[in-house]
Amino acid sequence: MERKDFDHWPAGVPKTLPPVTHTLNDNLARAAKASPDKTALIFYGATKTYAALDAEVTRIAAYLQAVCHVAKGDRVGIYMQNSLQFVAAFYGVIRAGGIVVPVNAMHKTDELSYTCENAQVRTLFTSWDLVANVAPLIEAGTLDHVIAVHYSADIPARAPIRPPETIAAPAGPLPADVVDWADLISGDYAFAPVHLAPEDTCVLPYTSGSTGRGKGCVHTHKSTLHAVACMTEWFKYLGDEVHLGATPMFHIVGMQGIMNASISMGATIVIMARWDREAAARLIAEYGVTTWSTVPTAVIDLLNSETVTADDLASMRLIYGGGSAMPEAIAERLADLTGLEFVEVFGMTETMGPVTHNSMDRPKTGCVGIPVMNTDLMIVDPDTLTPVAVGEVGEILVSGPQVMTQYWKNLTSDAETLITLAGKQFLRTGDLAKEDTEGNIYIVDRLKRMINASGYKVWPAEVEARLYQHPAIAEVCVIGANDDYRGEAVKAVAVLKTGATLDTAELANWAKGHMAAYKVPRLMDVVESLPKSAAGKVLWRQLQDEENAKSLS
Repeated sequence: MERKDFDHWPAGVPKTLPPVTHTLNDNLARAAKASPDKTALIFYGATKTYAALDAEVTRIAAYLQAVCHVAKGDRVGIYMQNSLQFVAAFYGVIRAGGIVVPVNAMHKTDELSYTCENAQVRTLFTSWDLVANVAPLIEAGTLDHVIAVHYSADIPARAPIRPPETIAAPAGPLPADVVDWADLISGDYAFAPVHLAPEDTCVLPYTSGSTGRGKGCVHTHKSTLHAVACMTEWFKYLGDEVHLGATPMFHIVGMQGIMNASISMGATIVIMARWDREAAARLIAEYGVTTWSTVPTAVIDLLNSETVTADDLASMRLIYGGGSAMPEAIAERLADLTGLEFVEVFGMTETMGPVTHNSMDRPKTGCVGIPVMNTDLMIVDPDTLTPVAVGEVGEILVSGPQVMTQYWKNLTSDAETLITLAGKQFLRTGDLAKEDTEGNIYIVDRLKRMINASGYKVWPAEVEARLYQHPAIAEVCVIGANDDYRGEAVKAVAVLKTGATLDTAELANWAKGHMAAYKVPRLMDVVESLPKSAAGKVLWRQLQDEENAKSLS
């Protein structure tokens, strides 16, 4: 396909990458050999070198083979927060030849059960605080082996940054049918090396399930590591980076943008078990964090803190991410505080991360940039699948080495999502966007999120971006509300800044000066907080479902 964006390609970044010829396991082994004494992981004062991490990964792999009988291709679940143990378990499963199934640590028993049954997970790593959610799966015979960690095991008594209460030492013993991580690590089992190839499946992440049950995305070392290479090459990583590991590693942003990208370069990760803006600022300052792969909601929360200063963030060289649009008003506040521009990107679970990246030389707010290396992108009419004109809104289709091979045991979704055009396979993303004359992509919204107000199409993300400019609004989510006259009315669900007041009439009057009349929110709820996923994305569908339920009652 013709790449008009090549004329505006960032300086010093290769336009194509060679095929992947190695594996995730090779990356860790290479880093441990090259820099055995370098700190790989920091967790509230606990540290682990690359040599120690590599040795621990081998012990885990040996245990999985000898005790859990994990063979090449078997799925192994990881159901826990960010921690030293998450990283070790992830690479231990890989080294044993297994396929990692990352599970959202916020999931309850029913959601966990669905993932384990669907992926046929028989062995699961979890944490002491989540064992109660896992117990029914053991009783039902879904799981044969469960290993539980307590995150605080290696944290020094006088940690420089106080860890959250959720990772405190557990009280009482584990159930008899759950193995303590410490017993696993202290065991003496022989490891049998497994031949791993780039084409082997290595990770089976599940989509968020915003339109129903999540779907497993089959990813190989090749798709995973092409995505990683797109990030490390685009952002010109050298291996001296210190990454803030605050985004959950069971999510693609944390798994790929932080954990796998860092290990591929032999860099350092400062891990947070869960997001806390005050702790994040202190960790950045304490350890000289340079790089933060995140979601806009975390940046918004950090900037809403009254205690975070420019000095706290002085070491930062790069802040980038996606998941939702970065409001221009927030981007300006970030630039004023740090001198950095938030680099917006676009990716999906189905693509193991990157589809497009903004240029670091001239990032554009509200734009997700241009397709990354070896990636073809089309914007088409979602009904006819024919390309739309420049500047018109259509659905994004993407083709590239980072695209999953298929959904896990879901031929119906494969047929709906993986299509062939002009002899090439494309992934239907369900995301709406438009393209400018230079090939820059601007995400408009999700295909199924559009509001139809009096026949006019309203994209909630666009309205949200404008509302963030209101001086009283800290966070906002826009949804559709039933309206007998208009069909649907635009509704804002807002969190206000400390001490601020705002009512619907005031917001509507302000909005009339900033957007077309049909986009103006005619309804508003003021709430203390917006519901968010573990990755920090606002759960707009939950708010929309609650609103829809009101109209039926």
